[in-house]
Amino acid sequence: MATPEQRALQRDIIEQLQVGTSFDAAAEIEHRTEFLANYLQASGMRTLVLGISGGVDSLVGGCLSQRAVERCRARGYEATFVAMRLPYGEQRDESDAQMSLKVIQPDETLVVDVKPASDAMMDSCVGAGLGFRDDAQRDFVLGNIKARQRMIAQFTVAGARQGLVVGTDHAAEALMGFFTKFGDGAADVTPLTGLNKRRVRALAQAMGAPDEQVNKVPTADLESLSPLKPDEVAMGVSYTEIDDFLEGKEVSEHAYQVILSTFRRTAHKRAMPASPPPRQA
Repeated sequence: MATPEQRALQRDIIEQLQVGTSFDAAAEIEHRTEFLANYLQASGMRTLVLGISGGVDSLVGGCLSQRAVERCRARGYEATFVAMRLPYGEQRDESDAQMSLKVIQPDETLVVDVKPASDAMMDSCVGAGLGFRDDAQRDFVLGNIKARQRMIAQFTVAGARQGLVVGTDHAAEALMGFFTKFGDGAADVTPLTGLNKRRVRALAQAMGAPDEQVNKVPTADLESLSPLKPDEVAMGVSYTEIDDFLEGKEVSEHAYQVILSTFRRTAHKRAMPASPPPRQA
């Protein structure tokens, strides 16, 4: 049973992460598509850019992006969606990524291998004298490099195409800080904000994704030594418990402890860069 303090903090977090008390998949799709279309037009930009990984988050982000640019064109505003495949060498679940592209049907697809740039950055740092505690730490840091190189590629395309980079951050990932700072956490616009994982899956299903995509085991797949490691293993708590927490439901004491401690520990990821307060005269 949660303590009054835990429940109060839970309510505060739900509000901070903009999770709605009610949910209707069709209404959310319309609302978020309209938001993207309006935001793109208001910005004066012409392109939405998003990396497609093969997971349900980028599938939903891609479907919303494609619908948004089609809506812009229907209004007489020329707009394009560029989907990017950003493998690190050969991706083990490439077939899932291709299935996502088949569902999304983007205007254009670009494939950029981030392995040469990622490895070159790591080699340069090691060559400069950087050492690691062990192979696991080196592999973890390389995983963050991969995530940041993927965003470099997306912002490169956006810069060349008058574009905005679409992010796939949602409330469940934000709650757990489960993203790479200035990697997949970097974007111009985040249309999935306020959705937990359960609701992201509902949007995917409503937009025609096959069951195997909707219910695919989520994985960031950044660590070469632990390929396709499930998110839930890395986080130490299940998405079901995270989603229940974000919907204001009771969760186990273990889940409360893991979620609340992780939320506090990853606060820096959800904040603007820290700066000193004004100096007092």
